[in-house]
Amino acid sequence: MRSMSVISNQVWYLSFCLIFGLAFISNAQDEAPERDKRPVRSTFSSVWLIDNQTVEVPIKGTFEFDIQHRFSTVADGYDNLWGLYSTSNIRLGLTFSPVDRLNIGFGLTKSFHSWDFHAKYALLKQTRSGSTPLSISYLVNMAIDTRNIDLTFYEEGINRFSYFHQIMFARRFSTKFSFQVAPSISHFNVVETYREIDGSTGEVVSVEETKKNNHMGLAFSGRLKITDQTSVLANYDLPLTDHPLDDPKGNFSFGLEFTTSAHAFQIFLGNYDDILPQRNNFFNRNDPSLVSNYLIGFNITRMWNF
Repeated sequence: MRSMSVISNQVWYLSFCLIFGLAFISNAQDEAPERDKRPVRSTFSSVWLIDNQTVEVPIKGTFEFDIQHRFSTVADGYDNLWGLYSTSNIRLGLTFSPVDRLNIGFGLTKSFHSWDFHAKYALLKQTRSGSTPLSISYLVNMAIDTRNIDLTFYEEGINRFSYFHQIMFARRFSTKFSFQVAPSISHFNVVETYREIDGSTGEVVSVEETKKNNHMGLAFSGRLKITDQTSVLANYDLPLTDHPLDDPKGNFSFGLEFTTSAHAFQIFLGNYDDILPQRNNFFNRNDPSLVSNYLIGFNITRMWNF
């Protein structure tokens, strides 16, 4: 477990060295006499790239409606039409940009009857001259498990809350290719515990947490445009935290995106089965090395400007 932690840390450092190194090289090659400080257009075509948000923050006055759908895994093949006939998960979200650089919103997710609220702020925007080589945005999310169930660890209402923080570093390297690196921290106010009970007295002998309350992860996301309206998407989520029991699995996903001026439609294959980022990072049990653990998903976004 310790060796995996060392490898994860090395990947973390190398990823940041890579993106900042590429940004520095690109910036050094662009020394135009008059530097264009306007932001680059559309580092990504949507606020979503499969399972992760992007650095994109819609302009002031933009209202957006999101539909995110995840089918079941393809394990049963044709019997469940590769997951389409089995159980599924869906999230409906609404977002609004009240001022420049800020986006706020909320959503409802079928799994755990979750309500989520988020805010995203664009800290920096890449400029066309390269004087600012990266776009940087910060995302914070809070979710509430609203199921009407009686569980010991939900005795207090605050135990139903979970949180997600992510800072995204992205660069549009050309009109066709953009890449993003995004470290994150997920937090659950309460985690499941393993209790050893004395068989004769019924008393609890020991209590052991199965997971830590905090989990760190690192997401790599890329988009390659193949036409003006069509792009290839790819994403990899790397778990960095070692837990006492049941470490979460990483996620690999890839798909296609089709866009218009106000719509974005993404269809993809990946091994995350939830939609909320903190649940995906914390609890994913689908091993990406097994084809049977993958599932079909899609995202649809519709924007209006006021």
